[in-house]
Amino acid sequence: MPAWPARAADDGYADELIARARSLELAERAEWRKLLHYVPNLIAPGVHGQVDSRAFYNAPDGKNDPRAELEATLRSFFSEAEETDEQQHPQCRFPARYGWLAAELGFDAQRMPRPQCRRYREWRAALDAKQLTLVFASAYLNNPGSMYGHTLLRVDAADQDERTRLLAYTISFAAYTDETNGLIYAVKGLLGGYAGTFAVGPYYLKVREYGDLENRDLWEYELDLTGEEIERVLRHAWELGPTYFDYYFFDENCSYHLLGLLQVARPDLELTAPFRLWALPIDTVRVLTEQHALVKKIVYRPANSTILSARLARMQPEERRMARDLGLGTLGVGDTGLRALPPERAAAVIEAGYDYLIYRRTTGVSEVPDGGALAHDLLVARGEIGAPSQAPHIEPGVRPDQGHRTSRIAAGAGQRDGVQFLELGLRPTYHDIVDDDAGYIGGAQIEFFKLRARRYEGKDARIESFLPVEIFSLSPRDEFLQPRSARIAFGWQRAFTRGGAEPLAIAVDGGLGGAWSAGARVRFYATAEAATRVHRDFDDGYTLGAGARLGVIVDPAARWRIHAYGQQLGTLAGERTDPGALVLEQRFTLTRDAALRLDLTYQDEAGRSFSSALLSVHLYF
Repeated sequence: MPAWPARAADDGYADELIARARSLELAERAEWRKLLHYVPNLIAPGVHGQVDSRAFYNAPDGKNDPRAELEATLRSFFSEAEETDEQQHPQCRFPARYGWLAAELGFDAQRMPRPQCRRYREWRAALDAKQLTLVFASAYLNNPGSMYGHTLLRVDAADQDERTRLLAYTISFAAYTDETNGLIYAVKGLLGGYAGTFAVGPYYLKVREYGDLENRDLWEYELDLTGEEIERVLRHAWELGPTYFDYYFFDENCSYHLLGLLQVARPDLELTAPFRLWALPIDTVRVLTEQHALVKKIVYRPANSTILSARLARMQPEERRMARDLGLGTLGVGDTGLRALPPERAAAVIEAGYDYLIYRRTTGVSEVPDGGALAHDLLVARGEIGAPSQAPHIEPGVRPDQGHRTSRIAAGAGQRDGVQFLELGLRPTYHDIVDDDAGYIGGAQIEFFKLRARRYEGKDARIESFLPVEIFSLSPRDEFLQPRSARIAFGWQRAFTRGGAEPLAIAVDGGLGGAWSAGARVRFYATAEAATRVHRDFDDGYTLGAGARLGVIVDPAARWRIHAYGQQLGTLAGERTDPGALVLEQRFTLTRDAALRLDLTYQDEAGRSFSSALLSVHLYF
């Protein structure tokens, strides 16, 4: 709690304001609750403030007492504090609170201190805000903090247009850490082990980070806010600048707290209320688009790799080869084959070669000794060709907020070796490779806390598997882009022992390999696999195996997907089980949020073999 120097005499005006605030019950108003980020307690009665920085509150128990905090805030406005580089007057430190209380109580400025608020006024003038835009960056599997995507708020200045938009400022919320170990980051992020803070920075740096370095498409949702509503948001952003929240990966994350910032714009906005347990970035974007007249324009900004892929899709094999070699520096711009092409095709090849060179340099995989000189040569050669730009027009397709919802429940019936069973499944988040990819990154599976339970005929219900984490990335490789495919899953799964038991064993699976495309509708992959199961029913308490998996994903029609794979592991240590399987999974989309699934499996493990079939309905919510 800040200790503000008390004003010697305020002729009782503070008491008058407090009495009026009580009569108007301002501490119960939604506007005050949102400005202090108060939310209902999950179990006990009352509320608590989500801001964890003590300096955000003026009252000793301001985190849990909205009325005490309001009255302490009113008294703080009468402080004699002088503004310095280290200290602000409370009216300047909390301009959003001051503005709202002044409007509700009709402050008489002649009876209160009148600080200059130099630092705030300079900050606000630098932003020169005319428009606010929420930006969504698509998922990035190589960073645990960005698996689900990321959102930030762009502040568009009055003198900017689409050509100069990169010069805008952004307001973003993120965990403050320099941790590079993904596992430690994930664990501490789940447990609130980091301080989350708001930061202001240039938009072009974010575009470079997301679109160039991480190859993430950007979606820009321009908000339809009045000038006064924009002012409320920016005043509150200033208040949040020096504070911190305990950062939680699933709920109090980048997207959730941006919603908390935005909802102060209008008293009727309830943006954070739907997210009591978890808040995925795409779900927070969906909440914005579902608000009446809040989003007025949506702009798609493709990543460098998306643009490069679109260029290459229009080229013949020989043109692709020349573009690749130009980007690698192994083909000169004076090559006779290149000069023999029609001007439009030569321009397309050079532009693609330049894009490939820039992609390799920005992602850190450049093998060209002097990439800068090569880039210059390519630009000069392109300028000598009298042909218009060959940049492809990229259709944005289905927006992220238009894809299926991220939670899923499944119910089905099937049989295993002639024994009937019923199955229920629940997946809180978020997408698997058999789901409809519309609005999602194709070939990216990210699932958390997936649960399956079965009841076999004549037996009690049992848990078949519970996987807190399952991630599978199938990014296709070609002569230009060569990402690795990887899979990891851990939790508990049913396993088979040579003694005939089927324990729910601790399970850890992993795979590493590559994926390739054969046209727009076929993708196949190969991975080296390893798996371990741990349970007392195994000899020595575990089994450890390694082997391979081969699979293919085919989309025969717009609503129909087939995923087939075969896997065989050989036992390396522990009980010898040598598990193998042939699996055929099919999904037929009924609506955006409903699908039919048919799963057929042949399994051979621990000397036992059996077949199973499951027909289920999947509902997304």
